[in-house]
Amino acid sequence: MRPRIALVDYGAGNIRSVAKALERSELTPVVTADPKVVLGADGVLLPGVGAFKDAVCSLEDAGLADAIRKVTDHGRPYLGLCFGLQLLFEVGEEHGRTAGLGVFRGHVTRFPDRVRDPADAGGPAAPERPLRVPHIGWNEVRYSGSHPMIERLPERDIYYFVHSYRPEPTDLECVVGWTDYGGRFASAVARDNVFAVQFHPEKSQAAGKRLLDAYRQWLEAC
Repeated sequence: MRPRIALVDYGAGNIRSVAKALERSELTPVVTADPKVVLGADGVLLPGVGAFKDAVCSLEDAGLADAIRKVTDHGRPYLGLCFGLQLLFEVGEEHGRTAGLGVFRGHVTRFPDRVRDPADAGGPAAPERPLRVPHIGWNEVRYSGSHPMIERLPERDIYYFVHSYRPEPTDLECVVGWTDYGGRFASAVARDNVFAVQFHPEKSQAAGKRLLDAYRQWLEAC
């Protein structure tokens, strides 16, 4: 029997494309806004898209935030995509400071509009260059560390990103994937039954399918 995945619907996620991607990886998505369904599923997936503050308010109002807290504390395997990663941190700074779930220590901050080239030998006085925000397009993720998902993924792969904010973890031990855009940033985090990525597997073609296949294999091994 295919694992049943609670695909959390908070009114702003790109639910349909994520559901189709899960089906291609032989998973059964159950689109839901019911906390009981979330707690009873084989796995839980929180997709991306939507402003941090608005999305958190929607999850809290529906009782879904508390259900996700319980899942990330000691539940079935959780997979977060884009906002589903950002929610795991203590604070998001989009449209004002908003508390996240605090699964990982750190803030979610906006990319700077200008950055210095790290290869520039001019040091702190080196001229800055503009950085396009949001970060849109294909980029590489380099994985490292120990986690059941990492064991099932290539050392590096290329995925599709769409985001203006990125996590700044306080505890770097949670970071299992890094990407370069205006400097290095954490693009995948993990701990125990939690794995989350800043990119969009559902838009990442073969690489995205590899990640969702790895999620299915992780579920089946639990």
